[in-house]
Amino acid sequence: MKLSIIIVSYNVKYFLAQCLESIYQSTLSHEDFEVFVVDNASPDHTPDYLRQRFPAADYPQLHLICNSRNVGFGRANNQAVKQAKGEYILFLNPDTLLHADTLAQSLAYADAHPDLGGLGTMMLRDNGTFAFESRRGLPTPWVALCKMTGLSSLFPKSKVFGRYYLRYLDETKAAEIEIISGAYFMARQKALQEVGLFDEEFFMYGEDIDLSYRLTLGGYKNHYVPYPMLHYKGESTQKSSFRYVHVFYTAMLIFFKKHFHTYWLGLSLPIKLGILLKAIISLTLQQTKRLQEFLIPVKRYKKHKFVYVGHHTEAIRDLAERWWLDMDYINADEKDFSMPQVPIEAEQNTYTHVVFDTEDFSYSYALEAIRQSNHKAYLGLYHPGENVLVTASRIFSIQA
Repeated sequence: MKLSIIIVSYNVKYFLAQCLESIYQSTLSHEDFEVFVVDNASPDHTPDYLRQRFPAADYPQLHLICNSRNVGFGRANNQAVKQAKGEYILFLNPDTLLHADTLAQSLAYADAHPDLGGLGTMMLRDNGTFAFESRRGLPTPWVALCKMTGLSSLFPKSKVFGRYYLRYLDETKAAEIEIISGAYFMARQKALQEVGLFDEEFFMYGEDIDLSYRLTLGGYKNHYVPYPMLHYKGESTQKSSFRYVHVFYTAMLIFFKKHFHTYWLGLSLPIKLGILLKAIISLTLQQTKRLQEFLIPVKRYKKHKFVYVGHHTEAIRDLAERWWLDMDYINADEKDFSMPQVPIEAEQNTYTHVVFDTEDFSYSYALEAIRQSNHKAYLGLYHPGENVLVTASRIFSIQA
């Protein structure tokens, strides 16, 4: 077995189904990979949904592990690694879409670099822009300080202040890096057995940093490759939340205590104060937004303008009416459609979301279309069989 893909999921069944479909649309032979889905006790009944959507008779290489409680990201991944047979292990987030060539290209690159321990790839946001967390530098005390104080944002391409996201590197070229994102983390099975699996002390966030660092300490090299995938809910969609601030920076404390213990006493108090300050700011902004929405109510989704591209216009029209979505329709398929047919103006956007029908368009086509757009609109995917529209911010369903 060449590749074992492990996806830890919690309450994101529609994103997960898309992710799995994009895997099975890959140019990599189905005999060369297996997939493990570890469900962390999702309240949305993910296991039942997957069994119906991906029956075992048709997907024999898809394995489902159901936990009775949420055991965290690292522990759930470790459960599957212990059963995995692949020469390489790919840790993959459920809110991702793969280009058809990304898996095969990643494996070819890894085979060509025998000193490779881990590999990360080019992640795109749902408007087609490059996600900075695709590659990162080691968060030493100095690098972490630059991130917390905002110096890395003020001087993003500085090799002194901007090492957290390595934005001074060319995103279109492969490069050796230090830290790989857990959203797409391909590792050599042999290397994992030597340096150990995810540290289960991390519940969420930080475990990918820790594993990346241990791979380099073990004598391996980590690489970034420019093969595209889409990551719906990257750091930018979470970093303003109170929970994200607390969990992320608490994970940083665990990492510093483990690997930079000589700095621990000096760093502990300032980082804890930083967590408190950021959490207060986040909570204040959230409450202010809620108060504004209460005092100045607006029509639900009024500001959003959708355009649907595909052949199931009547079905999605019912969905749009159910949710009061402002939607236009273009009857087209992949053979005769090109993005310039969608009138997205550079100065004043006609549409905020371009919705592709998944029966008319492959995931690779939709990903490339949004990647080559002017990035003024966001990607939506419509699944006519279930009458469900998936966007990064919302799932629209007749049943909901």
